[in-house]
Amino acid sequence: MTNMYYDENPDSLHDIHELNVTLLGFPFTFLTDSGVFSKKMIDFGSQVLLNTLHFNKGERVLDLGCGYGPLGISLAKVQEVEATLVDINNRAIDLAQKNARQNQVDVTIFQSNIYENVRGSFNHIISNPPIRAGKKVVHEIIEKSIDFLDDQGDLTIVIQKKQGAPSAKEKMANVFGNVDIIKKDKGYYILRSTKHENS
Repeated sequence: MTNMYYDENPDSLHDIHELNVTLLGFPFTFLTDSGVFSKKMIDFGSQVLLNTLHFNKGERVLDLGCGYGPLGISLAKVQEVEATLVDINNRAIDLAQKNARQNQVDVTIFQSNIYENVRGSFNHIISNPPIRAGKKVVHEIIEKSIDFLDDQGDLTIVIQKKQGAPSAKEKMANVFGNVDIIKKDKGYYILRSTKHENS
């Protein structure tokens, strides 16, 4: 039986919920289901992450591990970025596609095991990584992100201190040569590294 949110094809019984939430000052409606991350509310870590993101219109943003889509969809609608949303979980991808239509947002959404099906490069990569999938997955998200970023592009992640923020911070520093703690809130760390091609 596979019913974890980081499984490719969860087989738990469907339990559709509708969330009506305010993100970045605007109202959104999201469908959620069993077998996806944080189905009953937008989790606190994602909200902290979202509220630290200030992107320019037209910038290319990859939402890695998008779940049912709240981060990428709200950024596309409010900040008018070109958002690409990916997740390993096909149920999450189906929901994200429905949620993009529901909220009248034009985004690119497809299934991908981390960066496996991702092509091109981005100004920004954001992730609330699947901690329960293990440190190896979190570190792969960090390690390979640099290959999908433009020069001066950045990776921003949210992670709890007790769930590995110190080791993620160290990994980001090793990969990029820099890392900043953008925000701390109730044990959640927002970490950002910037790609410098000549550093």
